Amino acid sequence: MTFIKHNATCPSCNKDHLSLNEDGSGKCFYATCGRFHPAKGDSNVSNIKQPPLERAVKPMISVDTASTYSALSDRRISEETAKKYGVTVVNGVDGKPIEHHYPYFNGNELAATKIRKIRDAKGEKIKGFFSKGSFDNTSLFGEQLFNKGGKYITITEGECDAMATYELMGSKWAAVSIKRGAEAAERDVKESLEFLESFENVIICFDKDKSGVAAAKKIAKLFQPSKAKIMTLPNGFKDANDMLIANKHKDFMESWWSAKTYTPSGVINVSDEKKKFFNRPKKECVPYPWEGLNKKLYGLRQGELVTLTGGTGLGKSSVTRELEHHLIKNTTDNVGIIALEEDWRRTIDGILSIEANARLYIDQEREKFSAEELDGFFDLLYDGENKNRVWVHAHFGTNSIDEIFNKLRFMIIACECKWIIVDHLHMLVSAVSEGDERRAIDNIMTRLRSLVEETGVGLILVSHLRRTSGDKGHENGIEVSLSHLRGSQAIAQLSDCVIALERNQQADDEDESNTTVVRVLKSRYVGDVGAAALLLYDRETGRLNELDKEPFEGDDADFSALEL
Repeated sequence: MTFIKHNATCPSCNKDHLSLNEDGSGKCFYATCGRFHPAKGDSNVSNIKQPPLERAVKPMISVDTASTYSALSDRRISEETAKKYGVTVVNGVDGKPIEHHYPYFNGNELAATKIRKIRDAKGEKIKGFFSKGSFDNTSLFGEQLFNKGGKYITITEGECDAMATYELMGSKWAAVSIKRGAEAAERDVKESLEFLESFENVIICFDKDKSGVAAAKKIAKLFQPSKAKIMTLPNGFKDANDMLIANKHKDFMESWWSAKTYTPSGVINVSDEKKKFFNRPKKECVPYPWEGLNKKLYGLRQGELVTLTGGTGLGKSSVTRELEHHLIKNTTDNVGIIALEEDWRRTIDGILSIEANARLYIDQEREKFSAEELDGFFDLLYDGENKNRVWVHAHFGTNSIDEIFNKLRFMIIACECKWIIVDHLHMLVSAVSEGDERRAIDNIMTRLRSLVEETGVGLILVSHLRRTSGDKGHENGIEVSLSHLRGSQAIAQLSDCVIALERNQQADDEDESNTTVVRVLKSRYVGDVGAAALLLYDRETGRLNELDKEPFEGDDADFSALEL
C-alpha cells in the first residue's frame, strides 16, 4: 500500500485531514473523526475528494487540528485562494477568524507555520505573530506552488499581500511573500534567488512606508539589470491587501503594469564628488603565491577579471588549484569554483592536495593518511565558526549558458563569494547552442565583465590558446602573445590582467620539461608585462615551487643549475 497524498477531504467529517493511499484507502486524522476508509470497492471510497493543493506535502511539524480551510473574511481573501496557499483559519464561535496559519515549506515538506493572532477570546482585536517549527532552509511563502521559468512573479512583504496580489491579478501569475519582514527582506530573497532569477520579470510590491520602500530598493539590486521592477501603489493604499479589501482590482493592475524598472543612478556631477575622489577606499590586494607575479601585478584584487591561459597540458589546472588554495588559506572570504571539466570531488581533491603537500587525488597516495588526518585537511574549507567558505558547482553534465550564469550570480549574491574561479571559458562556449565561437566568446566575456563590474567580485577565468603555425607549438615552449588567445580578442580586451604559462614539455632535460615560465601579457592596474616567475613542478608532491632565479628568455636558456 503506497501513500500518495495528505489533506484529501474525508467523506465522513468533510475535513481536509484524510491521508490518501494509492489503492483508494485512507485514514482521517481530524481529532473528532479518526475514521479509516477501506480500499476501492467500498461505497465510501468514491466520495473521497482530492485535495485542493496542487502539490502533496509531508508535515515535519504537528498541524493544529482546530484550524480549517475557509475564507479569510477579515482580509477579503477567498477560500479558494487560501486553499491554494495552504492557509488555514481558526474561527471563533461567531464564525469570524481568530487566527491565520501560514505554512512554510522545505522542498515539499511542511517545516514551519507562522500564526497571526487577530482577536482574543473576548473578541477584542489584537496584533501579534508566533511560529511553530523552523524557518531554516524554507522557501518564500507560496514558492512551492509555482514552477521556475515563468514570465512574471510578484514579491510582497506579507502573506496576505501575496494572496491578495494573486487574486487582484486574476490568479494568472505567481505571487510570493518574504518570510521575516522588511528588515530581513534581503536575506529572504538571497535564500530564494535562484528561483526568483528564473522568471523574466520580478515585480516588487512592498508596503508603501519608509521601511518597505527602502527594502524594495535593496532587494532590487540583487537581480540582473532590468529584471526587477518596483511598484508604486496609489495614494491612500499601504499594501496590496488594502486594495483587495477596497475592491480596487483595476487600479492595482494599472500600478502593476506601470511598475518602474529599477535602475541605479549612474550620472554624476564630478565637482560634487570631490571628497569621494580624494577619500576613496584603498584597493586591497591579496598577494599571489609567487613573488615574481607580485612584483609585476601587486597582487590580486576584487573587482578585476584575471584570465589565465596556456597550451594543453602545460599546467593551467595545477596553477588554478594553487590559486584556489591560496585564496582559501590566506583570506577569510568565501570562494566559489565552477570547474566544468571535472567532478566536484576532483576539485576538492586538488585543493586538499595542496594543503597536504601530497597528491590526494591518487588513491594510493590518499591511503597513506589516516581518516583523522584527512578530516583535518578538510577543515580548511570552513571558517572559525565552522561555516562553509567554499562553494563548488556540481554540474551533473552539460548546462545551458543561462543556467551557468544563474549559478554564478547565486554564488556571488546568495553565497557571498568574493572570489570566483571559472575553468574554463571554452566549456562555457560549448554551452551556447547556436552561433559561431567568436560571437559566443564575445557575448560570454561581456557578461562576465558586467558581472564583475556589477558585483565587485574577483574573477579568475581559465582560457585556451589557439594552435600556432610553424614547426613549434605551445608544447615546445614557444613564447605566448595576446594574439594566441583562442577565438576572440574580447578575451584580452575585457580582462584586467592576462597571465600565460609557457613550458617545453618535450625537452630532454627533466628540469626544463618540468619548469613553467609565468608571463604577464596584460596588466591594466600596473601596466608591467613580461616574464614574471619560474615554477618547478614537484612530481612527489604535485606542487609548483617558485625558483629563486630570474625567468629565462629565448631558446638558449640553461636549466641545468636551477635552485629552489
